[in-house]
Amino acid sequence: MIIVHHLNNSRSQRLLWLLEELGVLYDIKHYERDKRTMLAPAELRKVHPLGKSPVITDGEVTLAESGAIMEYVLEKYGRGRLMPRVGTPERLRYTYWMHFAEGTAMPPLVMKLVLGRMAKGAPFFVRPVARAIAKKVNDGFVQPNISRQLDFMESELSRSTWFAGNEFTAADIQMSFPLEAASARGGLDGSRPKLMEFLNRIHAREAYRAALEKGGEYKLLR
Repeated sequence: MIIVHHLNNSRSQRLLWLLEELGVLYDIKHYERDKRTMLAPAELRKVHPLGKSPVITDGEVTLAESGAIMEYVLEKYGRGRLMPRVGTPERLRYTYWMHFAEGTAMPPLVMKLVLGRMAKGAPFFVRPVARAIAKKVNDGFVQPNISRQLDFMESELSRSTWFAGNEFTAADIQMSFPLEAASARGGLDGSRPKLMEFLNRIHAREAYRAALEKGGEYKLLR
């Protein structure tokens, strides 16, 4: 049976959701972030050397990286579900968004989080300088990148109901985390109605709600 090593407020919430959508039996081992540093606990390094989440164990298999885990789960347990057929335009879009989520969408959102924490956590005597530097980098580079990506995603969702086409797929699960992060701290709001509709649709899904109940409080860092 799959064991999801689940860190609160993290990407591993997507894996619980995927497993719920597929109806795959799984167990959860819960881990809590350090309340001061917000880092994962050292216990996760006993599962995987990097000590990060998500990680799953499935028999002799230990696997990290949410995209790799999702591919593994879909190939082993999916029976063709939540993936468009190979050779279709929808499959190409699916592959694109599966990689876009972590390769393009997340880096500026992570950078924005780091800059915010740097400005708040600097010693008081250098805090004004740290805040000024963080603001300049954010305003000149990070936020423009986030905004440009959100505009692109908004336009893409004007083409179809879901990211890969008119059918819900695992690409939508993969894309959920950067969009929820953007809603929390990246400026995503009602000015981009297609993206907000997407978030409302996924939050209404039974499997999404079931995953939240099992995963515990899911509150993205600000």
